[in-house]
Amino acid sequence: MQRNNYWADRYIEKQKTGEEAIRLIRPGQRVFIGSSCGEPQHLVRVLSEASSYFTDIEIVRLLSLESTPLTLIANKTQDQILNIRSFYLGSAKPKSLSRNMRFITPMNLSAIPRLFKSRKLPIHVALIQVCPPDDFGWMSLGISVDITMAAARSADIVIAQVNPRMPRVLGRSFIHVNDVDVLVEYEEPLLTVGKAPELESANNIGRMIARLIDDGSTLQISPGTTPIATMLALSDKNDLGIHSQYLTNDIMNLYAMGVITNRYKGYNDGKIVASCAIGDPNLYEFVNDNPAIEFHPSEYVNDPGVIARHRNMVCLNVATAIDLTGQVAADSLPYNQFSGVTGMMDFIHGAAQAEGGKSILMVPSTDSRGKKSRIVPMLSDMAVVVPRADVHYVATEYGVFNLFGKSFQERALGMISIAHPDFRDELFYEAKKMGLFSAERTLTESIHGIYPVSLEEVRKIDGESVTIRPAKPVDERRIQEHYYSLDKNDVISRFFHEKTSFLRNQVEGISQIDYVKNLSMLAVVGEFGFGKVVALGEYLIDENKNMAEVAFSVNREWQGKGLARILILKLAEAARENGISGLIAYTSHDNMAMKNLFKVLPYKVKTAFDDDVLVLSCNISEPKESNRRIHSRSDCFLTTRKSPLRKGKP
Repeated sequence: MQRNNYWADRYIEKQKTGEEAIRLIRPGQRVFIGSSCGEPQHLVRVLSEASSYFTDIEIVRLLSLESTPLTLIANKTQDQILNIRSFYLGSAKPKSLSRNMRFITPMNLSAIPRLFKSRKLPIHVALIQVCPPDDFGWMSLGISVDITMAAARSADIVIAQVNPRMPRVLGRSFIHVNDVDVLVEYEEPLLTVGKAPELESANNIGRMIARLIDDGSTLQISPGTTPIATMLALSDKNDLGIHSQYLTNDIMNLYAMGVITNRYKGYNDGKIVASCAIGDPNLYEFVNDNPAIEFHPSEYVNDPGVIARHRNMVCLNVATAIDLTGQVAADSLPYNQFSGVTGMMDFIHGAAQAEGGKSILMVPSTDSRGKKSRIVPMLSDMAVVVPRADVHYVATEYGVFNLFGKSFQERALGMISIAHPDFRDELFYEAKKMGLFSAERTLTESIHGIYPVSLEEVRKIDGESVTIRPAKPVDERRIQEHYYSLDKNDVISRFFHEKTSFLRNQVEGISQIDYVKNLSMLAVVGEFGFGKVVALGEYLIDENKNMAEVAFSVNREWQGKGLARILILKLAEAARENGISGLIAYTSHDNMAMKNLFKVLPYKVKTAFDDDVLVLSCNISEPKESNRRIHSRSDCFLTTRKSPLRKGKP
């Protein structure tokens, strides 16, 4: 007699209770449990309750919060009943992980499906969770496609919990009734993950990275990012796209705001692409039958080659610690242990290959109590998740540094400059002991300066983006290059004499600044971390008079574009905020450009002569009668005679 293959009839034939289904598991078998928030909780509870009847069962799963604590059973029975294999690529330093370190199998998420399909790690039984079948017998894996699909396709026996609360998610998320061996109908709420705790440091990091993300970028967002920080970084952007391992509530909110449109991804345009969702019931309702969303298996979503096809691919991940050479550790935190950090390297590699791609690692400068620096001399007691060669942008609440193409010395200087000021002394001396700095380099007070991000600004000048910002310690070399690129006559105008060398110890005072008593403002063109300085304005306070002496230099090809005007207004703004009485400049009597430049300031300008030197000054407490500003198209070069600026030093 011919067997009936109509799926609806087979569906009825395959129905069992959870207890009946779990009894199909045999001693010595390997059992996969559906991952993340798609974990089939009912089946796991039944498995746990029946554990005393098993011997040598190996559980395979992603790291999990464990709604049913199978690791407790494994620990009590010395693995004789259950042994657990957790795929995880982070540090096992946290207590919740270190207790069960022996269970961890470090792997990139993109490689796990191949492990299953090749039968190098054969799956004997897969416990998964699906939505009820549609009219054609297809059931969606819903919020957990990732490695669950590969496990279900390669398992000898597939046991599916059919839960009406599981959303039907479009894409490659479907498995047919005919491909499942046992169906257990059981309705229950899906696992949810609460919001990450809000941290002011995270919010400041969000502000820091905002300018690194261009309109039209495609994003991968780590579950560890906090909602407010995400909003601060992204809410003002336009036409963002999503290609991410995880879909979260923050992504849903950005989509609702119209920030995410997926128009310019360059690949899978118009679609949010992910492999699972972790969040609350509102998120699960959002993904249900939503034609704007497609879930695909991890071998696709986490494939660096697929990731690299997207335009301006930006991956945003949270790190736990980073050392001065750029090695990165990452832990799974209590609020995102459903996911772990197994896909971080996939996206870092993919973003590095993408046109206009960026990898940004976000790390608070200290632990939650502010007692320990997360920037350390060298990682020694934590697993390295991201090798130093793969690290590009690192952001703390004190700044952003691009490690790509930087030497160990440059890396150490850059990392110290974005560390918490309380730990910079120690990091500096440790770096010297490690040989990362030359013996003659000394520690100055400026190492404690806090970068004033409020002074940053991007201007469009003749169609090119020019970043106006305070100088950083890592700008030392590019400031040297700026002076070497100046025209001979401009050097003489700036220093009152010919000058052909600008040694490191001479320019150190410009890059090693405290942002209060001495401040240098730069105009930079080019990619972040590799930009060229085309103009420089600086002030140095005379503490006896509480006046800031200013000096400027502008590359010849950028003169006449108003850069000096922008810089002097920034310096005046900073001087006012830092309680400095006013600005003073010493120049030649025929320097009309400098005279016009001071007229730009909204303060009364005084003119005096000191021998053959013209002295221009203004007091911030004496505003002009009219706030009308005179716009000058001239840029100027200023020199002085007595202070470090006046001695003709850069």
